[in-house]
Amino acid sequence: MGKFGYTSNMDIGEKLLIATVRVSESYKKDSSAIFRNYDLTFAQYTVLRVLEGSENGQNTMGNVSKVMLVSGANTTPIAKRLEKNGFLIKRNDPNDDRLIILEITPKGRQTIKNIENEKNALVNKYLAGYPDTLKKEFLANLRDTLHKAQS
Repeated sequence: MGKFGYTSNMDIGEKLLIATVRVSESYKKDSSAIFRNYDLTFAQYTVLRVLEGSENGQNTMGNVSKVMLVSGANTTPIAKRLEKNGFLIKRNDPNDDRLIILEITPKGRQTIKNIENEKNALVNKYLAGYPDTLKKEFLANLRDTLHKAQS
């Protein structure tokens, strides 16, 4: 019998995927507690990180949604709250009115910078003891798994 009074009958593949989800959910909960101190949700922080990594700090809402693996309908209210709070600017693409451009503001960049030490400490808590070579290999495997699932 396991720690919680049950024994799993899952195969190793399912156990691995469930464990990945559990780690992800735990990290999301712990990091959300950090982001809350900066008036951000996990999703809002993620949008800012996507924009920070985009050329000139801007990208289309559609591309941001694709990177986050969420629908545009889910990204719209996140972007509205970020805009209202001064973390990003939202505007129509001058070349195509159907596209909405999101751009991180100096306040958004500074907030990401302010969060960095706490976020890095949390990441290190989760990954302490794992060498970078193993982290890179694991990341490559996760990306490959995601690619296969989306094909």
